Amino acid sequence: MSERANASVVPFKVEDEPEDDMAEQGSIENPAERLQLSEAVRMAEAIIFASAEPVSEKQLAARLPEGVNIAAAMADLQEIYAKRGVNLVRVGDAWAFRTAGDLAFLMSRDSVQQRKLSRAALEVLAIIAYHQPVTRAEIEDIRGVETSKGTLDTLLETEWVRMRGRRRTPGRPVTYGTTDAFLDHFALEEIRDLPGMEELKGAGLLSTRMPANFSMPVPPVDPDALTEDEDALTDIDLEELGLLTPRVTED
Repeated sequence: MSERANASVVPFKVEDEPEDDMAEQGSIENPAERLQLSEAVRMAEAIIFASAEPVSEKQLAARLPEGVNIAAAMADLQEIYAKRGVNLVRVGDAWAFRTAGDLAFLMSRDSVQQRKLSRAALEVLAIIAYHQPVTRAEIEDIRGVETSKGTLDTLLETEWVRMRGRRRTPGRPVTYGTTDAFLDHFALEEIRDLPGMEELKGAGLLSTRMPANFSMPVPPVDPDALTEDEDALTDIDLEELGLLTPRVTED
């Protein structure tokens, strides 16, 4: 007899198709909700595209229809732009369109060549980023040298650093912290995305022979929140610091 004649048939069970269909139908979202979300994605896209600055989720919530799931809408929009020449990126608690990282070289001819920061300015910027909130005296204590006012002024002009409050100590020194512009420039979603010790060693920015007790400070979860030993800047403080035009009072 042929091999075909000797072959045996192994029975198998076929799942009931109606049950599969019901399972599939159960996973489909409510069409009305899906339509609402799709429209919200289009609206968010228009708002962010037209804005010169990153748009916060609070701003989106105020302009999109009530009840829209902002997180879901932004996740959908981010996925749409994931493989395009322009990506949707998160900057702190805000969103912005940015050129895809692998295409940045195309923009080099049109980019404005900025003056490089001095070594002192880079050191101060790093200290502020990792140690914020930090005062000028604390910066000098960490660096071991005096910090000129011009260095801090330069960082304030770049809008990567801001005056955030006053320390509750004698003299009430100003505290400094980073801004969303700092996160945006260095492509960080949040301040805790700053490189850690191992990453800095791997990049050759830290010596491989560090003291045994050396540790990297951990930036705060919310860099905008004032600490227990900080007071918010008032209008009087801003006038003293030259950040607010003095009010003219009638005699």
